[in-house]
Amino acid sequence: MRWVDGEIGALDATAFEEVVGFTSDLIRIDTANRGGGDCRERPAAEYVAERLAGAGLEPALLERTPGRTSVVARVEGTDPTAPALLVHGHLDVVPAEAADWSVHPFSGEVRDGVVWGRGAVDMKNMDAMVLAVVRAWARHGVRPRRDIVIAYTADEEDSAVDGSGFLADHHPHLFEGCTEGISESGAFTLHTGPGRSLYPIAAGERGTAWLKLTAHGTTGHGSKPNKANAVSRLAAAVARIGEHEWPVRLTDTVAACIAELASVQGLSVDPRAPGFDLDAVLGKLGPAGALVEGTLRNSANPTMLEAGYKLNVVPGHATAYVDGRTLPGGEAEFAATLDALTGPHVHWEFHHREVALEAPVDGRTFGILREAVEHFDPDGHVVPFCMAGGTDAKQFSRLGITGYGFSPLKLPPGFDYWALFHGVDERVPVDALHFGVRVLDCALRTL
Repeated sequence: MRWVDGEIGALDATAFEEVVGFTSDLIRIDTANRGGGDCRERPAAEYVAERLAGAGLEPALLERTPGRTSVVARVEGTDPTAPALLVHGHLDVVPAEAADWSVHPFSGEVRDGVVWGRGAVDMKNMDAMVLAVVRAWARHGVRPRRDIVIAYTADEEDSAVDGSGFLADHHPHLFEGCTEGISESGAFTLHTGPGRSLYPIAAGERGTAWLKLTAHGTTGHGSKPNKANAVSRLAAAVARIGEHEWPVRLTDTVAACIAELASVQGLSVDPRAPGFDLDAVLGKLGPAGALVEGTLRNSANPTMLEAGYKLNVVPGHATAYVDGRTLPGGEAEFAATLDALTGPHVHWEFHHREVALEAPVDGRTFGILREAVEHFDPDGHVVPFCMAGGTDAKQFSRLGITGYGFSPLKLPPGFDYWALFHGVDERVPVDALHFGVRVLDCALRTL
């Protein structure tokens, strides 16, 4: 067996070649999810299934809708009494306009040590890392202690109805024994100052509360007074929602994040202490404050308006859509606030709803994830954080699976990870993929 860099594990030169090749190949498979069912993940699902089968696994291809394919396989561990671990990633990506990019977004081009294309960070890189690790284990006869269930899902970038939601609701037996899961949006390098690098690991997600607002009124001629104008009623409600200042609510994950970020800066703070001055502490965190600013409150952003069919006709109804997000434990406050903001003439309902999540940050699992990252970057500092948005972990939580965001990448200074999520010129350094494979291998075997 040929070991790389003297590491303990099964990573050989092939694993590092494969992770780059797999990332590039998956990017070249266009799985842009335009919403409303306009996506086809099956070619990517067949690609990963073939490579899982090549590692001796028995992948199942599963569809709710033809072409919207997910893949599930199980790596058997050495201890059948141990709880299983879910490792999941999605195969779909958001759309990309080729004219806006320096390279074609579905080229998968590898240039100057960087892999370019839609999905390079969200999240075909992680999909490729999992494949590379599992295949390396198979080549060298490595088995984890606990079963590891691998899931590649469809439809994460829309409603997840054709992906993780379908799997959780209709194929729960495939996840039997799984108590914890890891997936996207965590363990990437965030440079916050000279010589200071953080690795945020997600241990929470705000809930999804997408809303439909409907105002009813009296239809009439546009030239006449109309005190029951549906458009006016809706516009007033939308304005109130958009201008509302939501109160700060510190969840356990966000409080832990603030405390650890302050500690990295040499500060000792207790966010739960009476009189804690949040604004003063945030002012001292610098760029690191971005990790918590989006998760201090519930939020509601109006995004779409629909009304009318002719300029000189007052319509009898008007609709709007709002992207709402809720903190863990903040759902009741969110609903009561929307009742007050919409008023008596506007009805609101959930267009799409998913729960908020929190996972322990003081237990064995988070500790192992932390140690795996800091082993390969001793100068890095792991901190917990809560995601402002959400992932497939929401759907898998229906099965009692606690989720963490852990798709490790070591990124160079100036590499803006946040901007590349759903952004133009999405790309990932080859060295970052190699780092991710090392960390993922270490973490999975230790877990």
